[in-house]
Amino acid sequence: MSRVQVIESSARQEGSVSRDLTQAFIAQWKAAHPDDSIQVRDLARQPVPHLDATLLGGWMKPEADRTVAEAEALARSNELTEEVLTTDVLVLAAPMYNFAIPSTLKAWFDHVLRAGVTFKYTETGPQGLLTGKRAYVLTARGGIHAGAASDHQEPYLRQVLAFIGIHNVTFIHAEGLNMGAEFLEKGLGQARAQLADIA
Repeated sequence: MSRVQVIESSARQEGSVSRDLTQAFIAQWKAAHPDDSIQVRDLARQPVPHLDATLLGGWMKPEADRTVAEAEALARSNELTEEVLTTDVLVLAAPMYNFAIPSTLKAWFDHVLRAGVTFKYTETGPQGLLTGKRAYVLTARGGIHAGAASDHQEPYLRQVLAFIGIHNVTFIHAEGLNMGAEFLEKGLGQARAQLADIA
């Protein structure tokens, strides 16, 4: 039995293509892997604060020197990190906002990329500690960006996931969603076909 962790980051609850893709993924995954557990964390409903001095204090100060706020920030980071450490399959739903990922998803990464926990520094450079895991990234984009210089999502996410040891990453892009009915139908159709192949 595998554990699947889904991270939603769309600011919209209704009319969100990335959320629709997530629901399709979950339904197909459950049908193919009925014994797996699936946990969803919605960063729009439960936003993670951006990295600040309070969280840094929680990480870096001895327990006796932490303020209440720093201890609470550390506890939140520990909770998020533990979810990633114990998952087998990570699913990131990421609409494209201004050519990149939502800031809520970046804040989540800032909580779980932790030296000595999800990666470590060695004499030959950083080494990811989350080896053996798979990741799927479901994106929704108004234009067509895959393989273009305007795509700051996929290169960043590949790098940050590899940094913590996740190299088996599959991207599913729903593109051209704001370019008219023909592009919308094609983009959604391609994404849904890829999802069906995964399950």
